[in-house]
Formats: sequence, structure tokens, C-alpha cells
Amino acid sequence: MTCGSTVMEGYVPDRDATVVDRLLGAGGRIVGKTNMDDFAFTGNGHSSAFGPTLNPHDPERLAGGSSGGSAIAVATGDVDLAVGCDQGGSVRVPAAWCGVVGHKPTHGLVPYTGIVGIENTIDHVGPIAPDVESAARMLDVVAGKDPADPRQPDSVPVDDYAAALGGDVSDLSVAVVEEGFERPESDEAVNERIREALDALAAAGATVDYVSIPMHHDAVDIYTVALNEGTVAAFRGEGVGHNWEGWYNTSWVQAFGKYRRAQGGDLPPSVKYTLLIGAYTSEAYHSKYYAEAMNLRRDVTDAYDDVLSEYDVIATPTTPQLPHEYTPDQDRFAFLDDAWGSLGNTCQFNATGHPAVSVPVDPVDGLPVGVQLVGSQFDDATVLNAGYAVERLA
Repeated sequence: MTCGSTVMEGYVPDRDATVVDRLLGAGGRIVGKTNMDDFAFTGNGHSSAFGPTLNPHDPERLAGGSSGGSAIAVATGDVDLAVGCDQGGSVRVPAAWCGVVGHKPTHGLVPYTGIVGIENTIDHVGPIAPDVESAARMLDVVAGKDPADPRQPDSVPVDDYAAALGGDVSDLSVAVVEEGFERPESDEAVNERIREALDALAAAGATVDYVSIPMHHDAVDIYTVALNEGTVAAFRGEGVGHNWEGWYNTSWVQAFGKYRRAQGGDLPPSVKYTLLIGAYTSEAYHSKYYAEAMNLRRDVTDAYDDVLSEYDVIATPTTPQLPHEYTPDQDRFAFLDDAWGSLGNTCQFNATGHPAVSVPVDPVDGLPVGVQLVGSQFDDATVLNAGYAVERLA
């Protein structure tokens, strides 16, 4: 409950998050908390103040982040299900690197109430599970309206997600985003495994076409510019902010406000770097670039929606590369260089809010690889069913 950081050492929440209430109400049992990247500001699993999250398939490599501990707990069979939070890929990347399923629901489908957030417009919470059916069963329990969460629309459409899993791909159409295979960080071995999985989907009867979405690359920078100043605003707002209707976690506000002033020097380089850039652009350019980035998010959303108007789902590699080797005692420059490359295909859909699931495909040299499937807003059932089909063919 300390966000993987010594800055919040000693903080104990005084209430459960809504997703926890719903899981307990459905008969679930909470057995523990898991490790994560320090304040969720790296995507690899190497920044936690309590030690790295190491990959269960190769302990010399990282598990991905920021919800790496949750993915490890599922991959090792210590738990049946885990909760992860995703602001840039933090459910999907560790799922891909640990060989499990990670689902980032449509923004607003699952209430975020009671969870530490970074930015209301990109905060997502979702299931990490051993298989798609388990993820869908968990989504059945946690999805739906919570009046205390301002991230949700007035009406939240829900489905019977587990019951909708059939695996029939005869009517499934898949748009494979070419740019998702062309990231600077891309590993061709990962690309090959993704193409093989999509070929199997086509052989089973799905329509699989390769398409170009040039804004897929631009969206990474648009997301980053918006995130930097959004993070500064979140910190200045004592981790909660102002000017939104919903439930304010007063115990968190009080603790975060006190602890960040007393122990802020313990924040990792990734958080400090983000805060410095965000504070500089806010002051020097009067938030002009933040405003432009937030406006451009609409263009990014439209670019994907144009494709999704013709196809059921979009496909990319979840993360462009294999799990990174763990390098202890990195200097700050190497630490930052290693921090975010894994998010090159995931953060776009935090900016747009589209539902996305990572499903394991065949590994490379024993290391897990995941394919990411993305669908239209609140059509999580189609996304999960596509993942279920890939899982059955793997």
C-alpha cells in the first residue's frame, strides 16, 4: 500500500478500493499485497524500493512493470487472480513478460475509487490472470458504475464477459498495425512470434490484414507530453488533485502531502525526471504543450476508431522486446534509458481509453511473449473473445 516507495513508508489505508469490495463480495479472498515499481514510474520492474520484480521464467531478467508483483504471483500459481493498475502499460507489459493474461479495460468500465492514481484520464485498473476465462470472470465482478468515481461516464455499459467467450473466429476481423512492429526497441524474434500467432488466427478463419496507422508512433510522444505535466499537477494536488466530483481519499492526501515533503528525495530518477520536465514546460511555456497534447489525444483516438470501424480488433506486439536483463546498481542515466522502452505499444491506449488485452503466444528461447488485442470503447467482450481464440490456438 506504499506504491513500492519508501516515500510512503508507514502509510496504511483506512478503506478498501471499490474493486476490492466487489471481489470480497463475490467470495474472493485477499491473501496479500505485491511489489511494484516505485510510484509506478517505470515499465520494467527495476525501480521498487523493496527490490526488483524478477522474472519467474528467468530470475536474471525483469518481470515488467509497474504491476510486476501481481503478474509474478499469478505466473507462479501463488494466487488465482491479481489486480493491476495501468497508466501506460502496467498491466499488459508484466503480463506479457511473465506469460500470463493482462486486461486493461475500457477507461471507466471498472471503477478506480480508492486506488492511488496518476491522472484521472489515464487511470485504469484490471485483471491479471492465468487465462482469458479467469480474466473475464473477474471483469464480470468488478465492472460497473460507482457514483464515487469521476472517471466513469454517467452510464457504464457492462456485458456478461465470461459467457461471451466462444473462440469462434469465423466472423472476426483483425487489423495488424504495421507500426507496432517498427518501434526503435523492436526485437525481430518477438515480431516473428506475433506474426505466427496471427497467421494461426487467419488459418482458423479470421480475417487478418496489415494496416498502417502513422499516429501510432506519434501517440507515444503525445501521451508523454501530457503525462509529464499531469504528474506535476497530481503531486501538487497531494496525489488527488482538485476540481472533480467524486470521493476524495483524505487519509491519502494527508499522508502523501506530509511524506513527499519529508522524504521526496527518496523518489526514483524516473519520477524526478518526469516532475522536472513537467514543471519546466509548465513554467516556461505556460502549459501550452500540455494543452496541445491533450487536444491531440482526440486525433489519436480518431485514428484508431477509423480502423476499428472496419475491423473488430487491432493487434500489435504487447511490448516490442523480450524481458530485460536485470542490472543492479545502474547509474541514473542507464536507469532512465531502461525505464520506458517496454511501453512503446501500450501507452497509446491509455491516452485513448480503448480496451486492450495481452495474451501469451509461443515463447522465444523460453522467454514469454504477448500479443496485444485492442477493441472499440466498451466492447471488452470482443477483445476478450479474440484473446480467448488466440489462447486456444497457441
